Amino acid sequence: MRATIEVNGLRKRFGRTVALDGMSFHVPPGLVTGFVGPNGAGKSTTMRVILGLDAADEGHALVGGRPYRSLRDPLSQVGALLDAGALQPSRTARDHLLWLAHSQGLGARRVDEVLEQVGLQAAARRRAGGFSLGMRQRLGVAVALLGDPPVLLLDEPVNGLDPEGVVWMRGLLRSLAGEGRAVLVSSHLMSELADTADRLVVVGRGRVIADTGVADLITAASRGRVTLRTPAPSAAMSALGHAGAATTVTGHDTLVVAGLPSERVVAVLNAGGVPFSEVAAYRVTLEQAYLDLTGEAVEYRGAAR
Repeated sequence: MRATIEVNGLRKRFGRTVALDGMSFHVPPGLVTGFVGPNGAGKSTTMRVILGLDAADEGHALVGGRPYRSLRDPLSQVGALLDAGALQPSRTARDHLLWLAHSQGLGARRVDEVLEQVGLQAAARRRAGGFSLGMRQRLGVAVALLGDPPVLLLDEPVNGLDPEGVVWMRGLLRSLAGEGRAVLVSSHLMSELADTADRLVVVGRGRVIADTGVADLITAASRGRVTLRTPAPSAAMSALGHAGAATTVTGHDTLVVAGLPSERVVAVLNAGGVPFSEVAAYRVTLEQAYLDLTGEAVEYRGAAR
């Protein structure tokens, strides 16, 4: 099976609410693809359509070139975590995994392997109903990994994890992609995706706003601006304004300059006798770049997906 996800022209309505409006993107193997957007943007609906839990009105979603519902032994083809609370609370963690494993022809040995992989071996015989949210997330990841699938879809996998768990999840996602798997991760924590994702699919109003590398997105959002640190911000603003630059005050001694390259900023300041201590390329954070892109992506009223 090819380790890919293909989403092409998905459209979906829930009553009068448009959840998906031509959603299209591709998740390649060997990379962590972040799937981000404001509430109501269509992330969860898209993942549910990929997994055959919702039917699209138009378009198609394929896993390894095939619809999910046509896959034999689906846990060995696609691993998914959409809801960490989707478990029988009276079952132990190990029993929860065992009944899933038996349904796919997998043995107890594989169950014990994934319990160790997600750090739950010590809690394997505890009832899952008593687990913290972070432990339920780890159990959900164990379910996704159970069939050793080449494709993974994880919805908000770091929710409820402590700092150690977040670091563990970051390393796990990178290692899974490093093995050649296609990994799609939905998250609202931009700081985590900055350290984890190779690519971002940014969505809003049921469609793709941007599909790009993380570094490329940050570079584009930074727009060639320059950070200037000076003890004379008023004089710097005046000199740079006369040279055609636009300046924004971001601190008591810090400006962001647009419209001039850094070498020209230095030349203008030197010519005007304006002191400065730093001139550097300005780089927005991933969160700032994301907010710039999604500022117009207003949440769909009434959408709960």
